[in-house]
Parts: sequence; C-alpha cells; structure tokens
Amino acid sequence: MKSTIFKPVKLGSLELKNRISMAPMTRARNADGIPNSDNALYYAQRSGAGLIITEGTAISDTAKGVLYIPGLYTNEQIEGWKKVTKAVHEKESTIFTQLWHVGRVSHTSNQPNGIAPVGPSDIQAATSFAWGYDENGKEGPVLSSKPRALSTLEVKQIVKDFVTAAKNAIDAGFDGVELHGANGYLIEQFLNPFVNNRSDEYGGSIENRARFLLEAIDAVIETVGAEKTAIRLTPYGGLGDLPHYDEIEATYQYLAQELTKRNLAYLHLMDQQSKGSHALPDGFLERFRTWYDGIIILAGSMNREKAEQLIKAGTIDIAGFGEPFISNPDLVERLENNWELTPPDRNLHYGLGNHGYTDWKTYQELQIA
Repeated sequence: MKSTIFKPVKLGSLELKNRISMAPMTRARNADGIPNSDNALYYAQRSGAGLIITEGTAISDTAKGVLYIPGLYTNEQIEGWKKVTKAVHEKESTIFTQLWHVGRVSHTSNQPNGIAPVGPSDIQAATSFAWGYDENGKEGPVLSSKPRALSTLEVKQIVKDFVTAAKNAIDAGFDGVELHGANGYLIEQFLNPFVNNRSDEYGGSIENRARFLLEAIDAVIETVGAEKTAIRLTPYGGLGDLPHYDEIEATYQYLAQELTKRNLAYLHLMDQQSKGSHALPDGFLERFRTWYDGIIILAGSMNREKAEQLIKAGTIDIAGFGEPFISNPDLVERLENNWELTPPDRNLHYGLGNHGYTDWKTYQELQIA
C-alpha cells in the first residue's frame, strides 16, 4: 500500500499524481532571460513530482536581483517557457511558475541602465546580497543597493506587472502561478513595519501593509482564475534584512483568513531555518491550519518522515522539497524506495552551463556506472 505522500491529491480541478512538490529554486541558467531546451530538460527530469514550481521568474526588467534569471514579460520568454511546460506535461506532471519581484534586495547592476532598485521605502537591505557585478565587473554576490521608495501609483503599476506576467504564464502553458510573497522580497517588504514606513494606503496598519499583497492576488485571480493562483509566504522569516515585529502572528492570521476567502489553488509556506534564518515557532503550523482551510504546501528541511507525519496529521497537504531535487532528478523514486540521496554541490547551484544542472545521475544510472 502506497504511503500517503505518494498518493494522488486534488488541486482544484487538477489531480496531482502525488503529494510531493518541487519547490522553486533559482538556478540562473538564462543569460538572455529566455527559457530554452536546457530548462525544458531540467524540469522534465524532475517531473516525478506531482507539482513543479519553477524558479522565481521576473515580472519586469526592474524586478530582478540575480543575473541570468528568466522572465515572463516578453513574447520571446513566453515562447521559451512553452518548451518547458510541454516537456513537463508530457511527463504527466503539473507546473506552476513563481512570479518574482525582489524589491530592494537588488543591485544597480541588476537594473536597466544601472538605476536604483525600488522598495516600499528607501531603507536599504544593508547586509543582504544580490547576485550581480561588483565595481570591477566581476560576477558574484554584491551588497544590495540603496532603493528608491515607490510612489502610490508605481505600487499599482507593479500589481499590473504581476497580472501581465500571470497572463503570459497561462499563454505559455503553465497550469497556474505562484506569487512570491516570501524570503524578504517586495511583497514581504510591504508586510514588515520596519521596512514599510509609508504614510499612504499601503503603510501603517496590518490591513494597509497587506494591501499590496491582496491587491496583487485579487488582480491575478480576476485575470487567470482563483484555481490557477497561489502564493508563497515565510512567516517569521528574516531573509532580506527583515527584523521580527510584534504583529507577525496577527499579520499572518489576517492574511490566512483573507486568503481563505479567495479559494486559491494553494498556499505555500516555507520554514526559513533551512536557509540559515529563523525557524517557524513550535505550534505555529497547527495554528495556521486553523486559520486557513485550503491546500497548504510546506517546504524547508523536508524529508519523507516529516512529510508523512504532517500530512497524516492534516497540518499540511503537500510536501515541498527544494535542494534535494537539484542533485536527485529522480527524488520521488528515491524517496519511495528509500534509496540513498546524492548530496548537492552548492558551488554549482548558480551559473551558466549544464554542469550541475542537467547532468545529475538517477539512482539507477549510478548503479549501472
């Protein structure tokens, strides 16, 4: 009898072949920002997952904080992504793309004509790194540049950018989109009162600080439908120089209750302890489950035992695996058979070329070798 995580699950009108999701991971393999056949091969190799969520995909040319990431704001990018979605669908998996605006966690070298990145305020993420070019033109981690505060009208334009990217995603064959509201990027920057010091309709109260997130979600739902719309959140995270604040729990309770009303495809939580930041506090997941009654994905230091326990308890519905999928393209098969995992090589996570991208061996291939 199959373990719970290997059984099918409904995602709106979609049926996933198992309860394992490949979490979004930046791989920086697109020098021109256009997906290609190498990306199609990479995702097809990992289509044992019931749900694939792509790497963060830029919604505009000013949304980036990492070199060589793909986007979804040009016709060429739409055509490139069609290769990816076709390859994954041929393997009978489901694929959402993650829509990304990094906000202030960017560098002038990531921006067109070297302009300043934008954020809810002009407060700099002083100890956070983008991936760009230093003063000598060398590629690598660079401290985030001082941002420019968005005007009220510019915030509303970024909502429109999310909508355009979402429409482009559906045109490219994606089954849905996940808004990146996590890991210290733009949407989460608006939630944090230490970064969001605005005095307009997007600042001040919990409701105002959550307004940008909910407006973006509502606009995307109106365009592509609720069952094709999802979001990722990182409660209690600290990435991107986001300090903890007194209203964290109240903020995420408010969001959970508001997002419940919208009947999303899923809500994706990440425990940032796996990224060297804060863990979710004991009991938080169980409390969150009482606030949100839709599909919940959890990622972060996931293993088979943890996944099975949380799913059986009803705390989550789908288990998200990130880094293990990089070096184990056949991760689902390895988990099901309790086969040994190949450890990742973090030196190969970023960078152009296929080494460390599409050349990882399956367990069966390693046995033959």
